[in-house]
Amino acid sequence: MPISKRIIFYVLLFITGFIVFAPTLMALVMSFMSNKDIMTGSFPTMLSFDNYVKAFGQFPLLKYLFNSFIISALIMLGQLILSSLAAYAFVFLEFKGRDLLFYLFIATMMVPFEASIIPNFHTIRDLGWIDKYEGLSIPFFALAFGTFLLRQNFKQIPKELREASQIAGMGDFKFYLSVVLPVSRTSLLTLGVYGFLTSWNMYLWPLLATTNDSVRTVQIGLKQLQTQEQLNDWGVIMAGAIIVVIPTLILLFISQNKLQKGLTEGALK
Repeated sequence: MPISKRIIFYVLLFITGFIVFAPTLMALVMSFMSNKDIMTGSFPTMLSFDNYVKAFGQFPLLKYLFNSFIISALIMLGQLILSSLAAYAFVFLEFKGRDLLFYLFIATMMVPFEASIIPNFHTIRDLGWIDKYEGLSIPFFALAFGTFLLRQNFKQIPKELREASQIAGMGDFKFYLSVVLPVSRTSLLTLGVYGFLTSWNMYLWPLLATTNDSVRTVQIGLKQLQTQEQLNDWGVIMAGAIIVVIPTLILLFISQNKLQKGLTEGALK
């Protein structure tokens, strides 16, 4: 690529990245400003950590963060296990109607989540899972997208490996653990990050499935900082939002390095 085109390319990348990151940058600046400076729209007269101290004092932020982490981790693990097992069955196991069943499974992706909220709520209520981690996580274990993603990756594994494992007396579960999963770790990492971030940002379902603060997530806690009876303290709200964003940014940076390393190793092989 010529130097001039490369410069234009990187300039466009910088501008696009700045536009995407601008709201987060604005929230970061506002989290250090006083509510008076924010409401008047003036430049900050001073920057302080008072808003972060207030955010931890006005509601149980650490408990909400812990709940969000536990629920997101459970959903991520459940999706990885079920999606990988289902994808293995659709690729390596021969049974009648396999392709038709897979297409029906994928067709569920067209059903919006809002259409299944009421049945799911009645199910967890009848099971006694209101205000429990089970009710907040188990309904999201089955993920059609995850099965589709891993199935496409598993199909790239040579059939000869499966035949060789059968000759060596290796069962399906051992072949799944010792061959399929290690080969597909890049796709598993991608699915895991996707599942964790999606679960971390959930708002509607935790709002419906909880009635007290025992297992409520941090997204519900952020909403509690906003009131209609009095003037919102936007500095505290922005501080809470930045605290919530930090774990997702850390996960993205770590997973990006792991993903790049995995892709590089795969290319060298």
